Amino acid sequence: MKLALGTAQFGLPYGIASPQPQITYWESKSIIDYSASQGMNVLDTAMGYGNSEARLGEIGIDDWKVISKLPEVPEVENIATWIVNAVKSSLEKLKVESLYGLLLHRPTQLLGDKGPEIHAALQCLKTDGLVQKTGVSIYGPSELESIFAVGEFDLVQSPLSVLDRRLITSGWLAKLADRGVEVHARSVFLQGLLLMSADQRPQKFDRWSGLWGRYHDWVAVSGLSQLEACLGYVSAIPQVQQVVVGVNGLNHIKEILQAETNPAPSWSTALATDDEELLNPLAWLHLP
Repeated sequence: MKLALGTAQFGLPYGIASPQPQITYWESKSIIDYSASQGMNVLDTAMGYGNSEARLGEIGIDDWKVISKLPEVPEVENIATWIVNAVKSSLEKLKVESLYGLLLHRPTQLLGDKGPEIHAALQCLKTDGLVQKTGVSIYGPSELESIFAVGEFDLVQSPLSVLDRRLITSGWLAKLADRGVEVHARSVFLQGLLLMSADQRPQKFDRWSGLWGRYHDWVAVSGLSQLEACLGYVSAIPQVQQVVVGVNGLNHIKEILQAETNPAPSWSTALATDDEELLNPLAWLHLP
């Protein structure tokens, strides 16, 4: 199974296009228990996701592979000590002995004066057995050339969807596979935009009406639901090891797990876009 469970909403309200409230403890536990019963075993969280890590620790996640993300490293005298303490704090909250993966949430810090020191500290975490794999969470593949010039990584989490094929067209998906780097795709539903009907989508996205029209036509031809078509497309990419999906409730994860079994539709070149104002959710805040 390629699905990894995103847990941002376990710890805080989440979403830019259509914000969703934080999930309750008992709903979170039901999601974890059901997902595990269906064969899921990879969790994606972050130190910056509110109380997500603490909640996962309360629920109990001993049988899961846990990936967390390190926030921006502050100006401190000893970076290695700060990073070790941050990871140990996470492990204590999660109530696990080690992380499967630790990603830099702000990987552009690697390009500054402290970049080599940050990279070296991450490698020490692996040597000490606190982390199995280190990596980066990126907004787009244009970041990767300079990041990998600093040093090697084991895991890259990147946006990838039926509209956002930049990781593929840039050649970086193939390069990462050649390097033996594990690739996790996120934003496969573009924070829910790809699951909305034309009437549900906020008006500020109307500037891409032509693209939305082609997208809805593509889904209709596939004979699948929007969720099935989007998830099927990304899941079928062989170089992608995990597809991170956030959920807003137990019924949502049930729907996603059912959709994952459906065949992938044929992709259309008419859906390709490199427009970062659409593909990067941070840019949505500035749309008129």
